[in-house]
Amino acid sequence: MKKSIMGICRNTVIVALLLVPAAAVHTAFGVSYPPQLYHREERHDSFAKGDTLYMFHSGIDSIKKTIHINDTLAVYRVTQTCEVLPVGIVKVVSFVGETYIKGEVFSGELKPDDIAKKDKVSCLVISAGVCKE
Repeated sequence: MKKSIMGICRNTVIVALLLVPAAAVHTAFGVSYPPQLYHREERHDSFAKGDTLYMFHSGIDSIKKTIHINDTLAVYRVTQTCEVLPVGIVKVVSFVGETYIKGEVFSGELKPDDIAKKDKVSCLVISAGVCKE
């Protein structure tokens, strides 16, 4: 009798240990959106003059006070040696949702992770468009 109770307890502990990682994964998806579900599947490695791109920003009030539709933003790239190089200019087309800006490349060749700046605010160029426009 004692052996069967110990066997049941041991099996219960093993099953519980196997289920904890699976529960953790589902909890993480319950509180955030995986990028592949929120962004469109079409991704770009670079953007040339005339291409439409999307930029991510923090959504704070200083962004909307500083950046307006038809403004131009200087775009910079940070190299592996931490050097900041100007790489182009982007024209603001519209705001998309609370944290994205749709833009058009005015000059240069831009890449995802480049930084678009105006005064003291910055946006991050992303590789795919957003679903909600």
